[in-house]
Amino acid sequence: MSTPSRRRASLTALAILVVAAVVAVGLIVARPDGSQPSAAAESDLPAASGMGEVELLVSDLGPMIDFYGDGVGLDVIERDADGAVLGSDGQPLLRLVAAPELGTDDRTQAGLYHSAVLFDEASELASAVVRVAAAFPASFQGASDHTVSNAFYFGDPEGNGVELYVDLPRDTWTWTDGRVTMGTYALDPNAFLDAHLPAEGPTASADGVTMGHVHLRGGDVDEAERFYVDVVGMAVTSRIDSAVLLSAGGYHHHIAVNTWSSAGAGARPESLGLRHLTIAVPDEQAIDAVERRAEAAGAEAERTDDGLVLLDPWGTRVVIRATGDAATAG
Repeated sequence: MSTPSRRRASLTALAILVVAAVVAVGLIVARPDGSQPSAAAESDLPAASGMGEVELLVSDLGPMIDFYGDGVGLDVIERDADGAVLGSDGQPLLRLVAAPELGTDDRTQAGLYHSAVLFDEASELASAVVRVAAAFPASFQGASDHTVSNAFYFGDPEGNGVELYVDLPRDTWTWTDGRVTMGTYALDPNAFLDAHLPAEGPTASADGVTMGHVHLRGGDVDEAERFYVDVVGMAVTSRIDSAVLLSAGGYHHHIAVNTWSSAGAGARPESLGLRHLTIAVPDEQAIDAVERRAEAAGAEAERTDDGLVLLDPWGTRVVIRATGDAATAG
């Protein structure tokens, strides 16, 4: 390690982290075999699309704001007794709404598997890992090398899954017949922090952070694929029997849906946890195209001041919002 201060910060986090097992998220595929990559599948959704704000219904605002603010490193943009908006560089990424009257999220039902916060630098990710691990030591769930990214997994104070990750260079991603090669391999937290934690220790907050992707629980993978491809307009980037990954513009994935704990789930009950996710598109024409596809498919959709609100097959609210400057994650 570079300096004593960096060593102390790293060891503080590692004393917490190394006792946890590496998380396995089920997407086990062979590592690249050296073959030349082919192009990613094209999406109907514009390439300049990405993920926007995620809204969570929460029981206790204080610990949640501390986790995502002081831990993850998001800025508190707005806050009052009823909720808070957190983000980065002035862009909202997470909206927390107080709903203490609701019951807890049932992981056998459709809902949020995890929201995934993307850092633009490995040093920023390393700093966030140390901050979260130090302040919320019981939250760590594991770390994985996914071939296209390095990721650390946590549970927030109310049990919502959270992925903190950094993408590996796009020219190292391998595509075959429109599908990206991904895997789940051990990522040593010790080695990652040793290589990437700033010499002066973790930063106090994070810059250049976006909502990289959102991973959902659903009841049926085929049904999820039909909705997110035929209605939303994403392209499938990876598929196994129990999960599908989808994106716009050749990203490894913006949306994932799995049935690992929720196979056969029906309409979502009202509960704490995910209220809506947002897909940011560059203009109103892109929203118009989604609306036409929704009408053709008989999917429930409503045009509002915020954009187009869709309900996926399990009642998860998907907001399609035009930003004028949306950009694909990574």
